[in-house]
Amino acid sequence: MRYGAKILFEEVVTAFTPGKRYGLTGPNGSGKSTFMKLLSGELEPQKGNVVRPRKLSCLSQDQFAFDAYRVVDTVMMGNKRLWAALEERDRIYEKPEMSNEDGMRLGELEGIVGEEDGYSAESDAAVLLQGLDIPDEVHQRKMSELQGGQKVRVLLAQALFGHPQALLLDEPTNHLDLDSIHWLQEFLNRYDGVLITISHDRHFLNSICTHIADIDYETIITYTGGYDDMVMAKTQIRSQIESQNAQREKKIDQLNEFIARFSAGTRSSQVQSRRKEVERLQVTELARSNIQRPFIKFEMKRPSGKHILELEGVTKAYDDKEVIKSFTASVTRGEKIALMGRNGAGKTTLLNALLSTSPNTPEAELRQTTGYDGPLIDSGKVLWGHEAAIGYFPQDHRSLIEKGMTILEWIYQWDPSVSNEEIRGLLGQMLFARDEANKKTDVLSGGEAARILFCKLMLQKPNVLVLDEPTNHLDLETINALNIALQRYQGTVFLVTHDHDLVDEVATRIWHFDDHKLEDFKGTYEDYQTVRV
Repeated sequence: MRYGAKILFEEVVTAFTPGKRYGLTGPNGSGKSTFMKLLSGELEPQKGNVVRPRKLSCLSQDQFAFDAYRVVDTVMMGNKRLWAALEERDRIYEKPEMSNEDGMRLGELEGIVGEEDGYSAESDAAVLLQGLDIPDEVHQRKMSELQGGQKVRVLLAQALFGHPQALLLDEPTNHLDLDSIHWLQEFLNRYDGVLITISHDRHFLNSICTHIADIDYETIITYTGGYDDMVMAKTQIRSQIESQNAQREKKIDQLNEFIARFSAGTRSSQVQSRRKEVERLQVTELARSNIQRPFIKFEMKRPSGKHILELEGVTKAYDDKEVIKSFTASVTRGEKIALMGRNGAGKTTLLNALLSTSPNTPEAELRQTTGYDGPLIDSGKVLWGHEAAIGYFPQDHRSLIEKGMTILEWIYQWDPSVSNEEIRGLLGQMLFARDEANKKTDVLSGGEAARILFCKLMLQKPNVLVLDEPTNHLDLETINALNIALQRYQGTVFLVTHDHDLVDEVATRIWHFDDHKLEDFKGTYEDYQTVRV
């Protein structure tokens, strides 16, 4: 498959085996989603062919395609044969009079419904929905009544429904909280068909994958094990070839020197044998990897005081729903706090409460990203300490990026004292080519918008970072770079994320929302899990 001069992959021969679970990896733009569309039949390859099993299921990317249907029906549509039989059966029963042919056809349809476990279909669909945190009272509602994140989870349940022979999942953990991700991991580890998934969640890939199919060097190479195993094997193979090439080049240089010295002399037979040896020793040509790794480094202009934040009896409710109830906590400089819990539990609400009295986050900016114009806290106090300087990464980060500007102009406004070359240097660290500095903010992808926000934070050098789901739209290399940067950062961090490794490797303290309670645990995520068990 190629687009213009760009080759995504060429002459790929590969097979995916039942009972094995494959992670499809490669940086943004390498062709992962395109390859998934080739596997599903949504796209045809420009050359070659794809053989598929009869019962193939894909995670739908269109959130609005099922708005007219009930939630439970949308899930059952995942089994196309069963759904077609149920619809035809209903049409026959709706007729005022049935013919003999209708009666015969009904018998055939009941047979299909039985073969496809249709008599337990609604309860099976309900179990999947519950596992993905879609409560029972929503199951009979229309899809149009659901929020975007809920719709994505219903579509994931649809893909999992009906026990397909092959399951294609493109970013299945998007919009899932950690509890739902852990449930999905357990479900997929029990699945006995062929699983092929794209994910930018390293822990998810390491937890479920038996193999990694990596798109790089204009081909697809399959490695045994999870994501970390693939990275290690790929690095070792590359190093081995480079080392062999270096030895061959040295040997070729020695032979060419001999040929140059004696080609005109009496040792022509030896020269001839040396020429043949040079031909045999030709260096293995190494295709260039398309993986690029950004460099993120968060620094502080000046450290904050030791006591960076005090919360006293903070309470916040929306209508009758109390989200935060009289929460009190004291935070000292350098703590890294992960806010955890189900979607909608109140994590972003608490971040907004913290930022409501921020010394340097304009309220207009906060209103812009939340879309909420009521009070950010109902009662209690949020007191920031001496010299607190806050850098903010909102969940809806695109709303912060003003349209009609170039990337260079947008970043420059945050510190007019820096030179254009310094900004270009930052952009280079975040993998923007030199001419992309003049790209308009109107046309940025989700990943590009996130990367220029990191440029802004690196430029501002705050001593407190407030990050609300910063890994959305990032590829694995950028998430790994963010993980390392947060571990090395000397300031204070408040972090909402559903990335297991980020919480596990960065957090020194957990604020966990559970059943309308907010628990404050001083320790790592690993310690917290041990205590919970």
